[in-house]
Amino acid sequence: MKIIVASTVVPFLYGGYTVIVDSLADELTKAGHQVEVLKFPFSSQYDELLEQMTALRLLDLTEHGDRLITIRFPSYLLRHPKKVVWFIHHHRGAYDLWGTRYQDIPLTPEGTRIRDSIIAADRLGLGECHRIFSNSQVVAKRLQHYNGINAEVLYPPLPNAERYHCAGYNDTILYLNRLVHHKRQWLAIEAMRYVKTDVRLLIAGKADPDAGAYVDELHELVQRYKLKDRVTIFDDWIDEARKVRFFSECLAAAYFPVDEDSYGYPSLEAHQSGKAVLTTSDAGGTLELITDGLNGLVATPEPAAIGAAMDQLFTERKRTQAMGEAGRVRMADLGIAWPHVLERMLS
Repeated sequence: MKIIVASTVVPFLYGGYTVIVDSLADELTKAGHQVEVLKFPFSSQYDELLEQMTALRLLDLTEHGDRLITIRFPSYLLRHPKKVVWFIHHHRGAYDLWGTRYQDIPLTPEGTRIRDSIIAADRLGLGECHRIFSNSQVVAKRLQHYNGINAEVLYPPLPNAERYHCAGYNDTILYLNRLVHHKRQWLAIEAMRYVKTDVRLLIAGKADPDAGAYVDELHELVQRYKLKDRVTIFDDWIDEARKVRFFSECLAAAYFPVDEDSYGYPSLEAHQSGKAVLTTSDAGGTLELITDGLNGLVATPEPAAIGAAMDQLFTERKRTQAMGEAGRVRMADLGIAWPHVLERMLS
């Protein structure tokens, strides 16, 4: 089969959605299909959205390939008679983040017009699809709530999972992700004020282009609470070899996003490395993977509660190890595997 995999991208920024695009294309190729990957540079600046959306809509791929699989907003505006979307999230500032501190479209007549246009365009593009999949139950529920669209949940597997392994358990809880405020690395630092054990925290990841002030805030928190000997921050791109090593050696992983779209690749990377995941009760899609006491801990999003959970992971090390080992079983139970993904995508 000739398959086009298409997505919008932020140039020179490698995130979860680009991992999905590249790994899906690789797996389709391994399965014997002819694959073409189309990546369209896209800006999320609110006053540039509609022009870019119009440009994508003008691209008619009808005569190219047997199937079009689109990933990131608003690549599903592309035209093709066999269009499949793996929907990873809306432009959230127009939907669930509208009216919150993370709203990125101004509450003005122009902003309202842009928001209404995004919703109308989503209705059009998604309404044409042969099949619609979502990457989590959270996203599927948003599609139903905001757009009246039913989506089948199809969890993204980890690419090259065989690289990850367990090399032991040190005293460090690893928080490896993009450094951006809604991922709440700051909450992990705040929690370190309350720990009573010798547990340590390692925060690692590259900051978003506009998140320089947030990185400064993280370092300032470490200084303010005198945690320099307990908390380490690597504001840098973490290459694959170093990432694998960090996960292989850590005690457990942490992930505290605000109402996340899915479980997040760090959760899978932790489980593939035999490590438990500490998350919060408001983390969204992460809770579809993490069950409290089974393959990790779920704490209320408060520093003291998270600090107590960190201490628990440190003191109850055999239980922490058992929860990490249960992670692989949990992934299998949820069908998080490429053969299942390809079978559903091409059905």
